[in-house]
Amino acid sequence: MTLIDTHCHLYVEEFQKDTAQVLSAARQAGVERIYLPAIDSAEHLALLGLEAAHPGTCIAMMGLHPCYVKDNYEEELRKVEDWFAQRKFAAVGEIGLDFYWDRSYDAQQYEAFRRQLELARHYKVPVSIHSRNATLECIKEVKALQDGNLTGVFHCFSGSYELAKEVVKLGFYLGIGGVVTYKNGGLPEVLAQIPLEQLVLETDAPYLSPVPYRGKRNQPAYLVPIAEKLSDIYGVSAAEIGAITTANANRLFQWQP
Repeated sequence: MTLIDTHCHLYVEEFQKDTAQVLSAARQAGVERIYLPAIDSAEHLALLGLEAAHPGTCIAMMGLHPCYVKDNYEEELRKVEDWFAQRKFAAVGEIGLDFYWDRSYDAQQYEAFRRQLELARHYKVPVSIHSRNATLECIKEVKALQDGNLTGVFHCFSGSYELAKEVVKLGFYLGIGGVVTYKNGGLPEVLAQIPLEQLVLETDAPYLSPVPYRGKRNQPAYLVPIAEKLSDIYGVSAAEIGAITTANANRLFQWQP
């Protein structure tokens, strides 16, 4: 089985002691590539260091996560823009809106999201969108700027069929992770109505571990139970889920170093 993890924070502190073992387990599970979304500048060195240590396997994105949009967000955005001026990245990410935790920076989140969508259009790279409690708002922002040159993934999608349809209509993919394995989440029923060609796999490690690993640190090897759950939903083998979602991820990122 061949798999691609399109969203994994493998550079964070939780993995510092056993990165090599985690990558070895990923390889044994069939994970051939891992895309690394940025958070903020405090993590840039760790992110880029991991990519440099594992070229071709760990691939960096660059962006400002909405939960880290604070008073210094303009300075953070300048750093993102400076990085793009210096080198290639697989995507602008992760970016978007998060209305779950703190609503005091809503206006700044919108501004940061719009600027980074424009950055993606300028550099002709996809975006990885974080949309917790804000999927409809993120869809509206993408729609407003969609000129045929914006593409990307709504990471950790767990919304309704109506929202899924809107995402697909925009030409975007749904990032499917551990949530699809949770009971009473409703996501399997939504996905049953969405073509498999619109999905990519992700872990969001170290967060959101799938069943049967809930409560444990997530890791790229845990894409396997996610693929197995999708196998049940779509009535095809897990290997075919892997092949199709890998092709989807390659089509989305079109990554060439």
